Amino acid sequence: MNRIKTAIVGASGYTGMELLRILLTHPGVELTAVTSRQEAGKSLGDVFPRFKNAPGAKLTFIEPDPDAIAATGAQAAFLALPHGVAAKIARALLERGLKVIDLSADFRLRDAAIYEEFYGHPHPASDLLAEAVYGLPEIRTPEIQGARLVASPGCYPTSILLPLLPLLRENLIDPETIVANSMSGVSGAGRKADLTLLFCECNESARAYGVPKHRHLSEIEQELSLAADEKVTISFLPHLIPVNSGIVTTTTAKLRAGVAPEAIGAALEKAYNEAGFVRLLGRGGCADTKNVTHTNFIDIGWQHDPRTGRVILMSAEDNLGKGAGGQAVQSFNLMFGLSEIAGLQNF
Repeated sequence: MNRIKTAIVGASGYTGMELLRILLTHPGVELTAVTSRQEAGKSLGDVFPRFKNAPGAKLTFIEPDPDAIAATGAQAAFLALPHGVAAKIARALLERGLKVIDLSADFRLRDAAIYEEFYGHPHPASDLLAEAVYGLPEIRTPEIQGARLVASPGCYPTSILLPLLPLLRENLIDPETIVANSMSGVSGAGRKADLTLLFCECNESARAYGVPKHRHLSEIEQELSLAADEKVTISFLPHLIPVNSGIVTTTTAKLRAGVAPEAIGAALEKAYNEAGFVRLLGRGGCADTKNVTHTNFIDIGWQHDPRTGRVILMSAEDNLGKGAGGQAVQSFNLMFGLSEIAGLQNF
Protein backbone atom coordinates (compact mmCIF):
# COMPACT_ATOMS: atom_id res chain seq x y z
CA MET A 1 0.00 0.00 0.00
CA ASN A 2 1.39 3.40 -0.99
CA ARG A 3 1.18 5.58 2.07
CA ILE A 4 0.12 9.22 1.67
CA LYS A 5 2.81 11.70 2.60
CA THR A 6 1.26 14.03 5.12
CA ALA A 7 2.12 17.17 7.12
CA ILE A 8 0.71 18.55 10.36
CA VAL A 9 1.03 22.33 10.53
CA GLY A 10 0.81 23.45 14.16
CA ALA A 11 1.56 20.07 15.69
CA SER A 12 2.44 21.18 19.23
CA GLY A 13 -1.05 22.08 20.52
CA TYR A 14 -3.67 19.73 21.94
CA THR A 15 -5.31 19.16 18.56
CA GLY A 16 -1.88 18.67 16.99
CA MET A 17 -1.09 16.07 19.63
CA GLU A 18 -4.31 14.22 18.84
CA LEU A 19 -3.47 14.27 15.14
CA LEU A 20 -0.02 12.89 15.93
CA ARG A 21 -1.51 10.12 18.08
CA ILE A 22 -3.69 9.01 15.18
CA LEU A 23 -1.41 9.60 12.20
CA LEU A 24 1.79 8.10 13.62
CA THR A 25 0.14 4.67 13.45
CA HIS A 26 -2.28 5.27 10.57
CA PRO A 27 -1.71 2.48 8.02
CA GLY A 28 -2.18 4.82 5.06
CA VAL A 29 -0.02 7.72 6.23
CA GLU A 30 3.65 8.58 6.08
CA LEU A 31 4.21 11.63 8.25
CA THR A 32 6.80 13.77 6.44
CA ALA A 33 6.52 17.17 8.16
CA VAL A 34 5.44 18.56 11.53
CA THR A 35 5.67 22.28 12.19
CA SER A 36 5.90 24.48 15.25
CA ARG A 37 7.61 27.84 15.58
CA GLN A 38 8.20 27.19 19.28
CA GLU A 39 9.58 23.65 18.91
CA ALA A 40 11.46 23.98 15.59
CA GLY A 41 14.65 21.93 15.59
CA LYS A 42 13.46 19.46 18.24
CA SER A 43 12.38 15.88 17.57
CA LEU A 44 8.85 14.63 18.07
CA GLY A 45 10.02 12.21 20.73
CA ASP A 46 11.77 14.95 22.69
CA VAL A 47 8.78 17.30 22.65
CA PHE A 48 6.23 14.53 23.32
CA PRO A 49 7.86 11.68 25.28
CA ARG A 50 4.67 9.59 24.92
CA PHE A 51 5.59 9.15 21.22
CA LYS A 52 9.24 8.27 21.93
CA ASN A 53 9.13 4.76 20.45
CA ALA A 54 6.48 5.41 17.82
CA PRO A 55 7.37 5.16 14.11
CA GLY A 56 8.41 8.64 13.04
CA ALA A 57 9.33 9.82 16.54
CA LYS A 58 12.69 11.07 15.24
CA LEU A 59 10.99 13.47 12.82
CA THR A 60 12.11 17.02 13.55
CA PHE A 61 9.80 20.00 13.94
CA ILE A 62 10.30 22.66 11.28
CA GLU A 63 9.06 26.21 10.81
CA PRO A 64 5.66 26.46 9.08
CA ASP A 65 7.15 27.44 5.73
CA PRO A 66 5.01 26.31 2.75
CA ASP A 67 8.03 25.67 0.52
CA ALA A 68 9.72 23.55 3.19
CA ILE A 69 6.51 21.58 3.77
CA ALA A 70 6.01 20.96 0.04
CA ALA A 71 9.66 19.95 -0.32
CA THR A 72 9.02 16.95 1.95
CA GLY A 73 6.75 15.53 -0.74
CA ALA A 74 3.63 16.04 1.38
CA GLN A 75 0.41 15.43 -0.54
CA ALA A 76 -1.87 16.59 2.29
CA ALA A 77 -1.65 18.93 5.24
CA PHE A 78 -3.68 19.22 8.42
CA LEU A 79 -3.76 22.79 9.75
CA ALA A 80 -4.07 22.93 13.53
CA LEU A 81 -3.62 26.69 13.68
CA PRO A 82 -5.54 29.67 15.09
CA HIS A 83 -8.20 31.32 12.92
CA GLY A 84 -6.76 34.14 10.85
CA VAL A 85 -3.42 32.35 10.60
CA ALA A 86 -4.55 29.18 8.86
CA ALA A 87 -5.98 30.83 5.73
CA LYS A 88 -2.67 32.24 4.47
CA ILE A 89 -0.87 28.91 4.83
CA ALA A 90 -3.84 27.05 3.35
CA ARG A 91 -3.67 29.15 0.20
CA ALA A 92 0.09 28.66 -0.14
CA LEU A 93 -0.19 24.88 0.26
CA LEU A 94 -3.07 24.64 -2.19
CA GLU A 95 -0.98 26.55 -4.73
CA ARG A 96 1.75 23.95 -4.23
CA GLY A 97 -0.63 21.10 -5.02
CA LEU A 98 -1.42 19.82 -1.52
CA LYS A 99 -4.88 18.93 -0.28
CA VAL A 100 -5.72 20.79 2.93
CA ILE A 101 -7.81 19.85 5.95
CA ASP A 102 -8.17 23.00 8.05
CA LEU A 103 -9.17 22.62 11.69
CA SER A 104 -9.46 26.37 12.33
CA ALA A 105 -12.59 28.41 11.67
CA ASP A 106 -11.19 30.13 8.59
CA PHE A 107 -13.15 28.18 5.96
CA ARG A 108 -16.22 26.97 7.83
CA LEU A 109 -18.44 29.89 6.87
CA ARG A 110 -19.82 30.61 3.41
CA ASP A 111 -20.29 34.33 4.06
CA ALA A 112 -17.22 36.52 4.66
CA ALA A 113 -19.38 39.18 6.35
CA ILE A 114 -20.55 36.66 8.99
CA TYR A 115 -16.94 35.61 9.54
CA GLU A 116 -15.99 39.24 10.20
CA GLU A 117 -18.97 39.68 12.52
CA PHE A 118 -18.04 36.69 14.70
CA TYR A 119 -14.24 36.75 14.46
CA GLY A 120 -13.61 40.48 14.49
CA HIS A 121 -11.52 40.93 11.32
CA PRO A 122 -12.01 40.66 7.56
CA HIS A 123 -11.70 37.20 6.09
CA PRO A 124 -8.09 36.63 4.94
CA ALA A 125 -8.99 34.46 1.90
CA SER A 126 -12.63 35.05 1.07
CA ASP A 127 -12.21 33.84 -2.52
CA LEU A 128 -11.65 30.30 -1.22
CA LEU A 129 -14.88 30.13 0.81
CA ALA A 130 -16.98 28.93 -2.11
CA GLU A 131 -14.59 26.01 -2.68
CA ALA A 132 -14.22 24.86 0.92
CA VAL A 133 -16.36 21.90 2.01
CA TYR A 134 -17.75 21.86 5.55
CA GLY A 135 -16.33 18.56 6.72
CA LEU A 136 -19.11 16.67 8.49
CA PRO A 137 -18.41 13.23 6.96
CA GLU A 138 -21.82 11.79 7.83
CA ILE A 139 -23.56 14.67 6.05
CA ARG A 140 -21.25 15.55 3.13
CA THR A 141 -19.46 12.37 2.10
CA PRO A 142 -19.49 12.93 -1.71
CA GLU A 143 -18.41 16.57 -1.41
CA ILE A 144 -15.52 15.65 0.90
CA GLN A 145 -14.41 12.87 -1.43
CA GLY A 146 -13.99 15.39 -4.24
CA ALA A 147 -12.54 18.26 -2.20
CA ARG A 148 -9.07 19.73 -2.06
CA LEU A 149 -9.97 22.05 0.85
CA VAL A 150 -12.01 20.76 3.80
CA ALA A 151 -13.05 22.94 6.73
CA SER A 152 -13.29 20.57 9.66
CA PRO A 153 -16.17 21.57 11.98
CA GLY A 154 -15.81 22.90 15.49
CA CYS A 155 -16.24 20.60 18.48
CA TYR A 156 -19.44 22.19 19.81
CA PRO A 157 -21.07 22.34 16.36
CA THR A 158 -20.46 18.63 15.76
CA SER A 159 -22.20 17.70 19.01
CA ILE A 160 -25.18 19.93 18.17
CA LEU A 161 -25.51 19.46 14.41
CA LEU A 162 -25.43 15.68 14.11
CA PRO A 163 -28.49 15.15 16.36
CA LEU A 164 -30.43 18.11 14.91
CA LEU A 165 -29.83 17.98 11.15
CA PRO A 166 -31.95 14.88 10.40
CA LEU A 167 -34.88 16.34 12.36
CA LEU A 168 -34.75 19.67 10.53
CA ARG A 169 -34.42 18.01 7.15
CA GLU A 170 -37.63 16.08 7.83
CA ASN A 171 -39.41 19.11 9.34
CA LEU A 172 -40.05 17.37 12.67
CA ILE A 173 -39.17 20.25 15.01
CA ASP A 174 -39.80 23.99 15.21
CA PRO A 175 -36.40 25.64 14.61
CA GLU A 176 -37.42 28.77 16.52
CA THR A 177 -37.53 26.74 19.75
CA ILE A 178 -34.02 25.21 19.65
CA VAL A 179 -31.87 25.65 22.78
CA ALA A 180 -28.48 23.91 23.06
CA ASN A 181 -26.56 23.53 26.32
CA SER A 182 -23.01 22.15 26.07
CA MET A 183 -20.30 21.30 28.57
CA SER A 184 -16.69 20.94 27.46
CA GLY A 185 -13.40 19.81 28.93
CA VAL A 186 -10.67 22.39 29.42
CA SER A 187 -8.55 21.18 26.49
CA GLY A 188 -11.17 22.76 24.22
CA ALA A 189 -9.68 26.16 25.04
CA GLY A 190 -6.30 25.18 23.57
CA ARG A 191 -2.79 24.71 24.93
CA LYS A 192 -1.95 28.19 26.12
CA ALA A 193 -1.13 30.18 29.22
CA ASP A 194 -4.35 31.72 30.50
CA LEU A 195 -5.21 32.56 34.11
CA THR A 196 -8.80 31.39 33.70
CA LEU A 197 -7.60 27.95 32.57
CA LEU A 198 -5.21 27.24 35.45
CA PHE A 199 -5.93 24.08 37.47
CA CYS A 200 -7.00 25.98 40.59
CA GLU A 201 -9.38 28.12 38.51
CA CYS A 202 -11.08 25.17 36.76
CA ASN A 203 -10.89 22.26 39.18
CA GLU A 204 -14.05 21.56 41.20
CA SER A 205 -15.86 24.33 39.36
CA ALA A 206 -18.16 24.81 36.37
CA ARG A 207 -19.14 27.97 34.57
CA ALA A 208 -20.84 29.27 31.46
CA TYR A 209 -18.81 31.37 29.06
CA GLY A 210 -19.07 32.96 25.62
CA VAL A 211 -22.72 33.87 26.30
CA PRO A 212 -24.82 34.83 24.38
CA LYS A 213 -22.79 34.81 21.13
CA HIS A 214 -20.10 32.15 21.11
CA ARG A 215 -18.15 32.10 17.85
CA HIS A 216 -19.31 28.59 17.01
CA LEU A 217 -22.87 29.90 16.73
CA SER A 218 -22.02 31.19 13.26
CA GLU A 219 -21.34 27.78 11.75
CA ILE A 220 -24.08 26.07 13.79
CA GLU A 221 -26.74 28.44 12.49
CA GLN A 222 -25.36 28.26 8.95
CA GLU A 223 -25.68 24.47 8.82
CA LEU A 224 -29.04 24.37 10.60
CA SER A 225 -30.40 26.96 8.16
CA LEU A 226 -29.27 24.89 5.19
CA ALA A 227 -30.98 21.80 6.60
CA ALA A 228 -34.20 23.63 7.45
CA ASP A 229 -34.22 25.63 4.20
CA GLU A 230 -34.90 28.78 6.24
CA LYS A 231 -32.92 31.07 8.50
CA VAL A 232 -32.43 29.44 11.91
CA THR A 233 -31.39 31.33 15.06
CA ILE A 234 -30.84 29.40 18.27
CA SER A 235 -29.77 29.89 21.87
CA PHE A 236 -26.41 28.23 22.59
CA LEU A 237 -25.01 28.08 26.12
CA PRO A 238 -21.50 26.60 26.43
CA HIS A 239 -19.99 25.65 29.81
CA LEU A 240 -16.51 24.74 31.00
CA ILE A 241 -16.27 21.67 33.24
CA PRO A 242 -13.25 20.30 35.16
CA VAL A 243 -12.26 17.41 32.88
CA ASN A 244 -9.45 17.25 30.34
CA SER A 245 -11.54 16.34 27.33
CA GLY A 246 -15.07 15.48 26.29
CA ILE A 247 -18.21 17.37 25.36
CA VAL A 248 -21.74 16.55 26.45
CA THR A 249 -24.58 18.48 24.83
CA THR A 250 -28.29 18.57 25.65
CA THR A 251 -30.45 20.20 22.98
CA THR A 252 -34.19 20.76 23.21
CA ALA A 253 -36.81 21.84 20.69
CA LYS A 254 -40.59 21.62 20.30
CA LEU A 255 -42.03 18.96 18.04
CA ARG A 256 -44.13 20.20 15.14
CA ALA A 257 -47.87 19.78 15.61
CA GLY A 258 -48.99 16.28 14.73
CA VAL A 259 -45.48 14.75 14.83
CA ALA A 260 -45.30 11.54 16.86
CA PRO A 261 -42.26 11.21 19.18
CA GLU A 262 -41.32 7.95 17.47
CA ALA A 263 -40.51 9.95 14.33
CA ILE A 264 -37.43 11.30 16.11
CA GLY A 265 -35.87 7.89 16.55
CA ALA A 266 -36.83 6.88 13.02
CA ALA A 267 -35.17 9.99 11.53
CA LEU A 268 -31.94 9.37 13.44
CA GLU A 269 -31.88 5.70 12.41
CA LYS A 270 -32.48 6.62 8.79
CA ALA A 271 -29.65 9.18 8.84
CA TYR A 272 -27.03 7.17 10.70
CA ASN A 273 -27.81 3.46 10.41
CA GLU A 274 -24.67 3.00 8.30
CA ALA A 275 -22.52 5.66 9.96
CA GLY A 276 -19.50 3.97 11.51
CA PHE A 277 -18.83 6.66 14.11
CA VAL A 278 -22.36 7.58 15.20
CA ARG A 279 -23.72 5.33 17.94
CA LEU A 280 -27.44 5.72 18.54
CA LEU A 281 -28.53 5.04 22.12
CA GLY A 282 -32.25 5.15 21.37
CA ARG A 283 -35.07 6.65 23.36
CA GLY A 284 -34.02 7.35 26.95
CA GLY A 285 -30.33 6.82 26.22
CA CYS A 286 -28.20 9.41 28.02
CA ALA A 287 -24.82 9.96 26.35
CA ASP A 288 -21.78 9.86 28.66
CA THR A 289 -18.38 11.40 27.91
CA LYS A 290 -16.51 8.52 29.55
CA ASN A 291 -17.66 6.26 26.71
CA VAL A 292 -16.31 8.46 23.90
CA THR A 293 -13.10 10.09 25.14
CA HIS A 294 -10.00 9.11 23.11
CA THR A 295 -12.25 7.86 20.27
CA ASN A 296 -13.87 9.22 17.12
CA PHE A 297 -17.37 8.20 18.21
CA ILE A 298 -20.32 10.43 18.96
CA ASP A 299 -23.10 8.87 21.04
CA ILE A 300 -26.64 10.21 20.60
CA GLY A 301 -29.74 9.50 22.69
CA TRP A 302 -33.13 11.18 22.81
CA GLN A 303 -36.28 11.52 24.88
CA HIS A 304 -39.64 13.27 24.60
CA ASP A 305 -41.23 15.39 27.32
CA PRO A 306 -45.02 15.22 26.86
CA ARG A 307 -45.57 18.01 29.42
CA THR A 308 -43.74 20.58 27.30
CA GLY A 309 -43.97 18.96 23.89
CA ARG A 310 -40.20 19.17 23.60
CA VAL A 311 -37.78 16.62 22.25
CA ILE A 312 -34.55 16.23 24.24
CA LEU A 313 -31.41 15.30 22.29
CA MET A 314 -28.36 14.10 24.23
CA SER A 315 -24.92 13.70 22.65
CA ALA A 316 -21.36 13.10 23.80
CA GLU A 317 -18.03 13.19 21.97
CA ASP A 318 -14.35 13.82 22.58
CA ASN A 319 -13.70 17.47 21.70
CA LEU A 320 -10.19 16.51 20.50
CA GLY A 321 -11.43 13.38 18.68
CA LYS A 322 -14.76 13.54 16.85
CA GLY A 323 -14.74 17.26 17.62
CA ALA A 324 -11.32 17.90 16.05
CA GLY A 325 -8.47 15.55 15.09
CA GLY A 326 -10.41 12.32 14.64
CA GLN A 327 -13.06 13.89 12.46
CA ALA A 328 -10.38 15.61 10.36
CA VAL A 329 -8.72 12.23 9.75
CA GLN A 330 -12.12 10.79 8.84
CA SER A 331 -12.37 13.45 6.11
CA PHE A 332 -8.77 12.79 5.04
CA ASN A 333 -9.63 9.12 4.54
CA LEU A 334 -12.55 10.07 2.31
CA MET A 335 -10.45 12.55 0.30
CA PHE A 336 -7.85 9.91 -0.51
CA GLY A 337 -10.15 6.95 -1.14
CA LEU A 338 -9.18 5.10 2.02
CA SER A 339 -11.48 3.22 4.32
CA GLU A 340 -13.34 5.83 6.37
CA ILE A 341 -12.36 4.06 9.59
CA ALA A 342 -8.63 3.78 8.78
CA GLY A 343 -6.53 4.80 11.77
CA LEU A 344 -9.62 5.43 13.89
CA GLN A 345 -10.54 1.97 15.14
CA ASN A 346 -9.97 2.56 18.83
CA PHE A 347 -12.60 2.06 21.53
